[in-house]
Amino acid sequence: MSAAKKSELGVTPLSEDVSAWYNELVFKAELADRGPAKGTMVIRPYGYRIWELLQEQLDQRFKDTGHVNAYFPLFIPQSYLQREAEHVEGFAPELAVVTHGGGKELEEPLVVRPTSETVIGEMYSRWITSYRDLPVLINAWNNVVRWELRPRIFLRTTEFLWQEGHTAHADQAEAMEETLRMFDVYAEFALNVAAIPMVKGEKTPTERFAGAVRTFTIEGMMRDGKALQSGTSHYLGTNFARAFDITYQDADNELQHVHTTSWGMSTRMIGAVILAHGDDQGLVLPPRLAPIQVVIVPIGRGEQGDAPRAKAHELAAELAAAGVRVHVDDRDASPGFKFNDWELKGVPLRVELGPRDLDAGQVLVAQRVGPIDDRGRPVKDTLSFERFVAGVPQRLDDYHDRLVVRAQAYLDEHRGRADDWDTFERLVRTGFADALHCGEEACEDDIKTATTASPRCIPTDGEPEEGACIRCGAPSAYGTRIVFARAY
Repeated sequence: MSAAKKSELGVTPLSEDVSAWYNELVFKAELADRGPAKGTMVIRPYGYRIWELLQEQLDQRFKDTGHVNAYFPLFIPQSYLQREAEHVEGFAPELAVVTHGGGKELEEPLVVRPTSETVIGEMYSRWITSYRDLPVLINAWNNVVRWELRPRIFLRTTEFLWQEGHTAHADQAEAMEETLRMFDVYAEFALNVAAIPMVKGEKTPTERFAGAVRTFTIEGMMRDGKALQSGTSHYLGTNFARAFDITYQDADNELQHVHTTSWGMSTRMIGAVILAHGDDQGLVLPPRLAPIQVVIVPIGRGEQGDAPRAKAHELAAELAAAGVRVHVDDRDASPGFKFNDWELKGVPLRVELGPRDLDAGQVLVAQRVGPIDDRGRPVKDTLSFERFVAGVPQRLDDYHDRLVVRAQAYLDEHRGRADDWDTFERLVRTGFADALHCGEEACEDDIKTATTASPRCIPTDGEPEEGACIRCGAPSAYGTRIVFARAY
């Protein structure tokens, strides 16, 4: 257990120990629990609702860009993975393999799906014969299993939920266009739904997805300055097409291999939301992913509380009719307990309604993150019932924007240019360092050993620059600075 003092909420303050705060908050806020098998997690209703909201909004973006959903098997013949040498080498340490079924040893071991490129490659080889069959734009929502040595709920678990898009195209140009389109979809989603501004870029060769020609990533900065890879999009070239003989006849009746892509975002994004926005008081949920956007707390015991409760439910019905996710907390508990509980769970707006407020035809509204008075308490707005109900949608949008500004400011404050090793070491202790690098794997490994920082990406918006590697002094390889950081 952390030596840091727990707050009255029963959670170690983030400002004292981020790791303890995160682990305790996941349980205390009823997001998830540990599963009975090592490294697995049980996602509780409050946490799963966040996933449902994420899924709904991301899936709509997939449909808007022409993709359709399908489902592929959980079990993959082991020989499939062995067809693409780099792919099987990259995933070998993480594979779970089934050797017995129905009380008998299997003729061929089955791998529990770590990702679906191989099984989908097999199916595409059956479905695609002509240029008229292209492009194929399929997404799958499923679970995958990767045997994690150091599991952490939402961030790295043996089994997790995600989506994985798999597309096939006639040529490189079309496949690269798709790769970058979905890369942009992830970055836009992170900003406009999760309220997390991302650093966008391409992975260095050593950090690419196993079997990919190019990998693009969005990297979020968490509240401890670490990076979290939050979504990736891969151009696979013809690597899997050649391994699985995915060919088509072009308009000139010539046989060609397709070019494929894959891209994914997982329940790790819930971890990103927790770590990018949370504070000493608990969760801070962006309104577009909050299971409850507005909680109304009627105040008053016994008969004194009957009228406020009735009015609270009346206001909640009006908000629900306008599409707001609202909850009335009429538990038999003190107002202070309720305020702390909903603050811990990150509800964006809290509304107080007591007998005096009812007589005055008004409510008190406090934001989870908002202005603070001289005594360190949230500033509460006094609003008439009508103004309150009418103003909630805009207030939620403004709250989202506030979180984006706060997260961007944190990123800007904890990211800097490193022109010498001392500066580099100082920057990666608390955030991101932009530095020139030679591109050599041995040098990357040396940097990791010295600082635990790794190359997160080659920024897509990086300015052209040449010079010497920050570590070894050899000529830089990428024509721009790359982002280094410690990472989850």
